[in-house]
Amino acid sequence: MSTPEVLWRPSRERIARAGITRYRDWLRQTRGLAFADYEALWTWSVEHLEDFWESFHQWAGVMAHTPHSNVLSARTMPGARWFEGETLNYAEHLLAPARVHAHTSRPALVFESELQARTEIGWDRLRAETGALTATLKRLGVAKGDRCVSYMPNIPQSVVALLATTSLGAVWSSSSPDMGPVSVLDRFRQIEPKVLFAVDGYRYGGKDFDRRDVVRELVRQLPSVRAVVFVPYLDADATLGAPDAAAPVEVVSWSDALARPAECAFTPVPFDHPLWIVYSSGTTGMPKPIVHGHGGTVLENLKSALLHLDVGEDDRFFWFSSTGWIMWNLWVSTLMTGATLLQFDGNPGHPDLGTLWRLAERERLTFMGISPAFVGLCMKAGMRPREQFDLSALRTIGSTGSPLTEEAYRWIYSAVHPDLMLASISGGTDPGAAFLTSCPILPVYAGEMQCRTLGGAIHAYGDDGKPLLGQVGELVCAEPMPSMPLYFWGDTEGRRYFDSYFDVFPGPPNVWRHGDWLALTPRAESVTATIYGRSDSTINRYGIRMGTSELYRVVEEFGEVADSLVVDLEYLGRESFLALFVVLREPGATISGVGAKGPAPDGAAAARGQTGVDPALRQRILDALRTRLSARHVPNEVYAIPEVPRTMSGKKLEVPVRKILLGQAVEKSVNRDSMANPASIDWFVTFAAARNR
Repeated sequence: MSTPEVLWRPSRERIARAGITRYRDWLRQTRGLAFADYEALWTWSVEHLEDFWESFHQWAGVMAHTPHSNVLSARTMPGARWFEGETLNYAEHLLAPARVHAHTSRPALVFESELQARTEIGWDRLRAETGALTATLKRLGVAKGDRCVSYMPNIPQSVVALLATTSLGAVWSSSSPDMGPVSVLDRFRQIEPKVLFAVDGYRYGGKDFDRRDVVRELVRQLPSVRAVVFVPYLDADATLGAPDAAAPVEVVSWSDALARPAECAFTPVPFDHPLWIVYSSGTTGMPKPIVHGHGGTVLENLKSALLHLDVGEDDRFFWFSSTGWIMWNLWVSTLMTGATLLQFDGNPGHPDLGTLWRLAERERLTFMGISPAFVGLCMKAGMRPREQFDLSALRTIGSTGSPLTEEAYRWIYSAVHPDLMLASISGGTDPGAAFLTSCPILPVYAGEMQCRTLGGAIHAYGDDGKPLLGQVGELVCAEPMPSMPLYFWGDTEGRRYFDSYFDVFPGPPNVWRHGDWLALTPRAESVTATIYGRSDSTINRYGIRMGTSELYRVVEEFGEVADSLVVDLEYLGRESFLALFVVLREPGATISGVGAKGPAPDGAAAARGQTGVDPALRQRILDALRTRLSARHVPNEVYAIPEVPRTMSGKKLEVPVRKILLGQAVEKSVNRDSMANPASIDWFVTFAAARNR
């Protein structure tokens, strides 16, 4: 096995000041524990879970109102119980640095957008606005355990709303306003929110999007909502009006919600009290409403920031994200370190691809989080940001959302900065953690993530359920982590939770199967990692995952469409391509380019561009997905097919089709004897052969 080029090694100075170095020194001084290298530390952290998490809890200064009686009981998945007896509050941890920085010039947030000029929000102001909004939520009847949901972009008001909600022990949930009503209602209906935070609209790519009609629709369709806290963001004079709802709904303007000053007060809650509900794919149904807890989120995000991403109070931290992506939750949680967080709302490619690089130069970013898709666009445009902008303050570039290619690694070091840590990480919404991550004391190998996260027993499993090294296997986590979901909202018996992660490698002990292809490679200082893409049918577009069933609900409402299949062809080294295949009810009436009343084109013809779908129908389908579901999940192309391959029980064979389209032999991809319509797979075999030539 060849060893890729080492693109970066940390300097002695960087190693000396790294958070993980300080933690290792503390372990040696207080526990008598010394580790030869990172891999030895990782091994200890997963073989002695209780010792690792208890030590980190103490070293990081977690603020507990009442102490825990034990670190971990029932070391199982699901069902592990962490830090029983402990009470704390997530929001208190995020605002704790205000005690240090309230009277300094160092801001908590720096915000700018396509709509608003640069604004600094000091720690004292952030704390004051949180206190005032908390008091308003109390007046509106919000109590511990109630759900407050947000339909707002990445703006300071979203941060304040999160802090106020969670300071009360209420439960936060968020969707980005670029999501259509179908997607939002699929999420929020499941959790019956009491309060809705909403904006009038937003600007993206120079275009204004008024979302008041969507907000009114959300209120109509969410009978549990008793109040709307309304932020006029697109138009300072905008109002919502009286919502048309079955029960009275109070509308409170943002200015009125903050009008009465009040001190911050933090409700102590149990370690496993629900903090927020995030959503991952609903492959066979509604999106999964994943509940994470206060304590696990505090611990995991402190570990990630202090030990892996190497963020501290002197940093200026930015990660481009929408409020509907788990990276926004990581970004805002980084307030715990005392760092200044940079916040941008808008199109990173507007008016040109220099927008974020100008931000990095102007704000002297030390940490800049971007996506592989954005990196790819910059590479294609021939950009060399280091020659156009002063990026000398940068210490780290973060990347996640999809696999980052070896060529992208090289571009970052040649075109952006030769001396920085490339924090290419992979984890997800579901575990609330990065399974594969970065480390400031390790080298960066071209195309490889630096290490497995501390406290995460991450392996690549073969089909036999045994660990692999140097080969591609299923990404699994073999031991519990504090940040893993408490449960799915409404999943009273835990069946959906179990089936989502533990049905492939059931125990005892159960093993978390994440749904990614992973290869682990032993290197001198650690085991590095490469993610090759999804191993299941989940759609991963620009880091935001969505279940196929969500697309099917929109597509199959079209009278012309009898059936459909969607496949995400993301894979390391390939350009992302989302393909939608439809079975037309009356092919002759809607097909173009293959003859009047003719059949759907065969796979070879489709691969050559004869998709078999009338352009007008294609555009209507794409527009519906864009407006009702998500602009991020619009297919690249729509193809007509004779029929959808299905199992004997009628399940769509998404994963086998995906494997075939990625070039795997049909006999290794699907057992025809298990199919209800085995001949249907031939179309995709022909299509793949023609497309991959």
